[in-house]
Amino acid sequence: MSQERLPDVPAVASIVPIPVRWSDMDAYGHVNNVQYLRIFEETRVYVFKAWFGQDRDLIDEGMLVVSAAVDYLLPMEFAYAPARVGVWCSEIGAASFELSYAVAGPEGDDTVYARGRTAMVAYDLQDQRPRRLGGPERDALGQVLADPPVLRSEQRALKALRRRQG
Repeated sequence: MSQERLPDVPAVASIVPIPVRWSDMDAYGHVNNVQYLRIFEETRVYVFKAWFGQDRDLIDEGMLVVSAAVDYLLPMEFAYAPARVGVWCSEIGAASFELSYAVAGPEGDDTVYARGRTAMVAYDLQDQRPRRLGGPERDALGQVLADPPVLRSEQRALKALRRRQG
């Protein structure tokens, strides 16, 4: 993880280099839309170790993605250097939290190609049900807490609400 900054990414965010694979491309030579969710997943694996500590693995303890949203801003093409993904926590609940992402090009390319969010739920694998976040988990997430990016669907909903309110 890097201390560099990306445009429109909060200072508390972690920046993780994630390789874009040749097989991630679609027929048009761009990163396929479904690959962004894989990029988000790989980024989470790295930041969970950094945020929650090396002796503890939230993934092994149980963590589920319950929703995901992605805004595809520009087509991203293959590059030999890894893309850079900014990730931060944008909401903390009793048993859940939200992660926000910005996918930028390799070093030297600060273009943000996609933004997204995933809602995560802490999950008790043995009892097969959600569990509350513990104090250390909440504290760790609080260290990287910042506002989420506003996604297109939210912008449309706000415009529609304003039209109705008149």
